[in-house]
Amino acid sequence: MIPDDAFGRPDQREQELDGRPLDEGEDTQQRVLIWGAGAIGGAIGAALIRSGVDVTFVDVAQAHVQAIRERGLQVTGPFGGPTVRASACTPEELAGQWPLALLCTKAQDTRAAGEALRPHVTGDGAVVSVQNGLNPLILNEILGPGRVLGAFVNFGADYLEPGVVTYGGRGAVVVGEQGGALTARAHAIHALLQRFEPAAILTPNIFGYLWSKLGYGSLLFATAVTDDSIADALARPDNRAMYVELGREVMRVALAHGVTPEAFNGFDPAAFLPGAGDAQAHASLDDLVAFNRRSAKTHSGIWRDLAVRKRRTEVDAQVGWVVHFGDQHGVPTPLNALLVELIHDIENGRRTLDAAGTDGPNMRALRAAMPAISGVPGVGA
Repeated sequence: MIPDDAFGRPDQREQELDGRPLDEGEDTQQRVLIWGAGAIGGAIGAALIRSGVDVTFVDVAQAHVQAIRERGLQVTGPFGGPTVRASACTPEELAGQWPLALLCTKAQDTRAAGEALRPHVTGDGAVVSVQNGLNPLILNEILGPGRVLGAFVNFGADYLEPGVVTYGGRGAVVVGEQGGALTARAHAIHALLQRFEPAAILTPNIFGYLWSKLGYGSLLFATAVTDDSIADALARPDNRAMYVELGREVMRVALAHGVTPEAFNGFDPAAFLPGAGDAQAHASLDDLVAFNRRSAKTHSGIWRDLAVRKRRTEVDAQVGWVVHFGDQHGVPTPLNALLVELIHDIENGRRTLDAAGTDGPNMRALRAAMPAISGVPGVGA
């Protein structure tokens, strides 16, 4: 357990930051290690630097590290800000230990990053998984569950090029202890994240948010098999029943796993739980369409991985968890399993994305699986 004063010294709590009193546990002299300086880590880290936090970035991309060293980190977009000067290095170059690390890598890199990160966290330090997926479960095996917190983020950001990320839309930021206790360190980390997102939430149910993100993430992966924007894809009426069934599969697994899912940014998990009607699910989809139309980030990071960066996505580390726990609990997840296969086919060049505005083979394949899965008549290729 981290002592109460690890992230906030009492003699500094009367200071003010940008005219507002410091919150309990907040400390302008914090040292934070951010492992992964891409979309999530870069956007959060730049905001922390502007607020006076001592941030060190670590990233495996040498060109990105070099650009940050030479020109600083630029955050573009409607919620960006002035370029910040920052310490940056590759994992091989890093020396020293930090009391707090934010792990912001892609989910599939969690185990390798956690192993590399471990020697650089003080013995009583903490690591917060600020990623998509159930990555605290992996970090627990490396660091022990007492040193790992979970965080959920849903803001719109992308890595653009070395030294440049874009922050296109605000979204939920939530942090909490895995066991639900509202500890002093959880309060301190929450106060830290409020420097990036003032509406950040401290929760006793972080896994409820992470599972809801798996539900929304499943929908996002489905939108990414086309070139349509997130909003346009979710708005297409011919695919609505398929999106609803994807969300329902995830929520059925969450219930079987003993999780109470939490709502955020238009995703209403109750709308996809057993007993909820189609109208409720469609209303949640409408809210998600509205949320995404407000963001300057039109397409998901998944789509960007497939269409622009031509690299592996997080599908195994997100949708794969749903299929894994579905198998464990005897809850069928055939539509999510098919989605994993489609994404792998695209990653490996066996399929291409459906063209924007068309009813392509990927969406037809997902819809074709619908009648056998849910018994919905009249829904098919």
